[in-house]
Amino acid sequence: MAMPAAEIEKLIVESLPDAQVTMTDLAGDNDHWKAHVVSSAFVGKTRVAQHKMVYEALGGRMGGELHALQLTTAVPN
Repeated sequence: MAMPAAEIEKLIVESLPDAQVTMTDLAGDNDHWKAHVVSSAFVGKTRVAQHKMVYEALGGRMGGELHALQLTTAVPN
């Protein structure tokens, strides 16, 4: 079952309230996504820790409802 971009963004923002999330559908199927997440919560954290925060926000949906997510993270300028 595909997961819409709005639902992915909602989950991320619920966990990281100041997050700016940009979603791109990589295959046109609502099942393969690219997400770019910018949040001040990432300040001082490694990329691995930043990605872990986003995956935790998704609550275990990776590999199930959410088949594929190409993820990039950044701190605000």
